[in-house]
Amino acid sequence: MNRIACAALFGLSLFAAPAVMAEDILIQTAQGEVATAHNPSRVAALDVASVDTLTALGVTLVGAPDKLYVDYLGDLGTQPVGTLFEPNMEALANLGPDLIIVGGRSATKAQPLSKIAPTIDMTIGTDTIASAKANIDAYGKLFDKTDKAAALAGELDARLADVKAAAADQGNALILMTNGPKVSAYGRGSRFGWLHTALDLPEAFENLNPEVHGDAVSFEFIAETNPDWLIVVDRSVAIGEASSAQTTLDNPLVAGTTAAQKGQIVYLSAAPLYIAGGGYTSLSTTLDELKTAFTK
Repeated sequence: MNRIACAALFGLSLFAAPAVMAEDILIQTAQGEVATAHNPSRVAALDVASVDTLTALGVTLVGAPDKLYVDYLGDLGTQPVGTLFEPNMEALANLGPDLIIVGGRSATKAQPLSKIAPTIDMTIGTDTIASAKANIDAYGKLFDKTDKAAALAGELDARLADVKAAAADQGNALILMTNGPKVSAYGRGSRFGWLHTALDLPEAFENLNPEVHGDAVSFEFIAETNPDWLIVVDRSVAIGEASSAQTTLDNPLVAGTTAAQKGQIVYLSAAPLYIAGGGYTSLSTTLDELKTAFTK
């Protein structure tokens, strides 16, 4: 190749470079506002809620956890890079990501992962709906999908309004999670508390412990509380084991509650709520199921 042709190609590359080079952008994360590269092309996400929302936005990922648990994510064609709790550092390093996203169960690994690539923590906060919408907005800005992000946020608002209207004057509710024979209750401020706060759904029992594992309760407690509605999450199903919630709750004490007598025990799809809680499709799935329950 002659010198003139080489010079021309070199000149073209200088002008073309800015169009493909990432620029820094400020986005809101669980750790505050962070500057990160704009529209990264090789992204690994270790948080299922983030994988959920990014997939809904149409963002292609190169790495994700070995097992995602939620059926609707299907086969994303991503490279396995560890579990929800333990990233595979070697696999991530070999993948060469431009950005790593952690959150929830993987949030504690942000510091060691930052040695491989820039890492952001997108953990869903205690105000699940506000945090989920903030993440949708942040991802929209980060990946040049602001119109799509606005549309998803609008669809969530519409679903929330529909379920809130359907739940109005339907009585109170007690949220339970079964784990084999064990039962825990969740109220405002807990991981499932947004079902009360965002939907104006009264608590059948107030002041439950907001800890992540909820309040361990007995069948006598459920009978004494006597909720109008029982909203149930089966942890066994969420983690891929055989269903046990209906068997666990099949006893005279539960059967005598208003919820059971009126056929108002709602078994939610467990994996979206328990594993991917705060993701766009997770929230949509839960809201659609509740709307069906409240309008039957």
